[in-house]
Amino acid sequence: MANELVVIEKSTALEVFKSSDSVEDIIRKVEQEVNSFIPDVTTIKGRKEIASLAYKVAQSKTYLDGLGKDLVADLKEIPKLIDANRRTVRERFDTLRDKVRQPLTEWEAEQERIEAEKQMLAWHEEALEMNAAFDKALAERIESDHEIALLMNEKFDRDLVEAKAEAERQRIAHEEELKKQAAEQARLEAEQKAQQEIEAAAQREREAKEAAERAEREKQEAIQRAEQEAKEAKEKAERDAKEAQERAELEKQLAIEAESKKAHEAEQARLAEEERKRKEDAKRQEDKEHRRVFNQEALKALVSNGFDEKLATEFIKLVASNQIPHMTMNY
Repeated sequence: MANELVVIEKSTALEVFKSSDSVEDIIRKVEQEVNSFIPDVTTIKGRKEIASLAYKVAQSKTYLDGLGKDLVADLKEIPKLIDANRRTVRERFDTLRDKVRQPLTEWEAEQERIEAEKQMLAWHEEALEMNAAFDKALAERIESDHEIALLMNEKFDRDLVEAKAEAERQRIAHEEELKKQAAEQARLEAEQKAQQEIEAAAQREREAKEAAERAEREKQEAIQRAEQEAKEAKEKAERDAKEAQERAELEKQLAIEAESKKAHEAEQARLAEEERKRKEDAKRQEDKEHRRVFNQEALKALVSNGFDEKLATEFIKLVASNQIPHMTMNY
């Protein structure tokens, strides 16, 4: 399998995984590659390079873990050592992968926060625009209704003047006619008839005046209704705009709280992971020290019974690595 960070010959894979120092050498090589890399999230090329290096680290982890897995399948005798090194590879490479990708991950989180904030601002601006548009339409409607009322008032005044003038013309014409009739008929009859016509004209004038007053009242009532409707519409628009703004502010606050909660949970997860790794490292160190003390005690016992120290050391190594049939080290 081709890999740009780690290359191991299959024939030497067993030796590599049997030695913690060899695994450490491989990890240090990748760590040097990672530590020498300078991340740049301000450009597309820089972000691609971060993602590429993180992928290579993950690919190296998969590659080494796969080699170890194949060795475990082929060499059942040494699974514990290989599994331990596999775990080391997975954990260390996961850490390196996260370390490499951290600038990109933080950049992506920042972009999400910026987008959420832009959305909140857009909703707020939309509410303000709707409020301004409604105020404008309302003002135009009020102005139009007022102009119509003024035009109606002017027309009524003109009609009233014309009606009065016509009534006056008719009255004069009628009086002239009455005068002609009075000359032909008896004065008393003429005067009575004239009086009746005068009273009728006065009645018509009173009726015209009442009609004018009624029209004026109806006009004023129409104007008052229009003003009241305009006032109520404006108040409703203000309430709707206020509610829309409060709704946008609430949604923005909820988004901020959700982002804060997400960050807090991520930090708690990170601390928990660090604590878990610390405990596992301590456990591995304790186990390593236990084995060293155990091996030293076994070596002393062999030497005290006449074994050569070098041969005794090699013998203990063979037994510890399960290379001598029917013999094991009970730690």
